[in-house]
Amino acid sequence: MAEPLFLIKPDWHDTHGGPWYCPPGAVIEGVLSFYPKLRELLDVVYVDFPRPRPAVLEWVGEADQSCPLLVLDGGLDWPDAQVSATTGRLFLQDEAIIPYLAARYGIGLPHP
Repeated sequence: MAEPLFLIKPDWHDTHGGPWYCPPGAVIEGVLSFYPKLRELLDVVYVDFPRPRPAVLEWVGEADQSCPLLVLDGGLDWPDAQVSATTGRLFLQDEAIIPYLAARYGIGLPHP
């Protein structure tokens, strides 16, 4: 089963106005555009901005529904993974996802 990667759909509105997009999600989208093979290897799921985010909740629970979020399948032991207190699943959020993708799928890393 492919690891699910949850990203927030762009162009949402909230009490501060809008339309908005998620900056960390935009970075991940950039990586996906540089390495299109990732879209075949991952299950990329786009979710709406308002919470709760049901698709994310079933994987990691309410406390950890911030996106971007990658749920790990255990195929690579990753010491920086967080553990969902609700489901026990391992996951990464925001730009912590990129080093994992590089190690697991052989893509490049950002220049230091």
